Amino acid sequence: MNLQELANPNMGVFAAIGGVAALAALGVVAFNNAVRSALCLVVCFFMLAFLYFTLSAEMIGILQIVVYTGAIMVLFLFVIMLLNLGSMKSLLEERDPKMIIGGALGLAMAALLGSQVIAPLASVTEPRSGEGFGTPQSVGYSLFSTYLYPFE
Repeated sequence: MNLQELANPNMGVFAAIGGVAALAALGVVAFNNAVRSALCLVVCFFMLAFLYFTLSAEMIGILQIVVYTGAIMVLFLFVIMLLNLGSMKSLLEERDPKMIIGGALGLAMAALLGSQVIAPLASVTEPRSGEGFGTPQSVGYSLFSTYLYPFE
C-alpha cells in the first residue's frame, strides 16, 4: 500500500473517528465527575459503532449502539445518579512531581506505540470482503450454522 492509498478519504474518516474515540476514552479516566465520565463513555461507544460502520459491519455497529450505549450505559448512569457521587479533590490542585513524570512517560510510551503502529501500515494490503459481509443475514447464518456450537 503506497502513500496515495493511505491518503484516501475513508482512511481520513476512520482516523478522525478513531481520534474522537481515543479522546472520549481519555475523558472517561480524566474527569473527576462520574456523570461526565459516563457521558464520555457513551461518546466512545458511539464512535466505536461508527468505526464498525466504516468497516462495513453494520450489524455489529447497531448491536454496539443498542446493547452498550442503550442498555449498559443507562444502567451505569442510573447507578451513578442513585449513589449521588460528588466530585473529589481535583488532581490538578496538587502538583506532584510524580504526576508530571508519569505524564511524560505516558506520552513517551504513546509516541513509541504510535511509531510502531504507523510504520507497518506502508506494507498493508486492503482486504476484500464478500458481498454480504456484515449484514444481519450473513451474521445470522454464520451464528446458526458454522458457529452454532460455540454460540450455544
